[in-house]
Amino acid sequence: MAAVTSAALVTGACASPGGVAGISTLPPAPVAEAVAAAPGAVTATIPAPTATPTPKVPVRVTVDRPKADDPVQVPPPKVSDHTYVFPVRGCRVTYESRLLVLPKTTIWAAKGCSFVSPVNGVVHEVNIKNRWTPSTDRGTDREGRFVTVIGDDGVRYLGGHLDRVTPGIRPGTRVSAGQVLGQVGNSGNARSTASNLYFAISWKTEPALWWVRRGMVKPWNYLDAWLNGNRTLSPKDEMQAVMAQTGAAPKCATLCKSKPAAKPKATEKPPQPDDENITIGG
Repeated sequence: MAAVTSAALVTGACASPGGVAGISTLPPAPVAEAVAAAPGAVTATIPAPTATPTPKVPVRVTVDRPKADDPVQVPPPKVSDHTYVFPVRGCRVTYESRLLVLPKTTIWAAKGCSFVSPVNGVVHEVNIKNRWTPSTDRGTDREGRFVTVIGDDGVRYLGGHLDRVTPGIRPGTRVSAGQVLGQVGNSGNARSTASNLYFAISWKTEPALWWVRRGMVKPWNYLDAWLNGNRTLSPKDEMQAVMAQTGAAPKCATLCKSKPAAKPKATEKPPQPDDENITIGG
């Protein structure tokens, strides 16, 4: 009996890794296996618990924008030494910005609106009498009552179809930009139209070259500039370029002929010329 017991102890010791009786060095059986070993147990796999991630809360950053400074008003560039104004003051106006027949423009404005000098200068010609008639349609009469100014820039400016000329405006009168020279009307060959200002740009000539006076330089680019705030845009360079191309005394090329005058009856005296109504400055 003692021999059998000793054999059993030896066999048990050999079955235990590590050589210590009653103590196993193998890893413990899983929980599920332990449960399954019990009679009537239900086998189940229990996953290891996992950590629940903490949700990220978005961080809102409020930034106060600095208040912007007021915009800096930049004046238009100064492109000449002269200051100009639009030739009609204090009234609503419209005008064509394209060539119709002559290089001039018709500025539509209410009757009585002020025609003003577009630049500092000297009055050159003044016509206070409306001499145009449809029977003769003389070219020199078509602008009706008018005033021309030779600006300090050397350019001549014409305002025609006037209702009246301002008293005291005569050849040789020194005027400044914006000074009233007359009132808008429809004298001359505009008598069947609405009131307007015939506005033209040219160079100084004698009255015999009336076709030069009625316009040689397209004026609307300058009118646009003066009306919209660029008051130093000058037609001087363009005027000089046109004059160099045509000559200072070009021949009339457009709307030159007048209608033949009716012969007076034998009992009538021929009409006396009334050129004394046009006065010319130096």
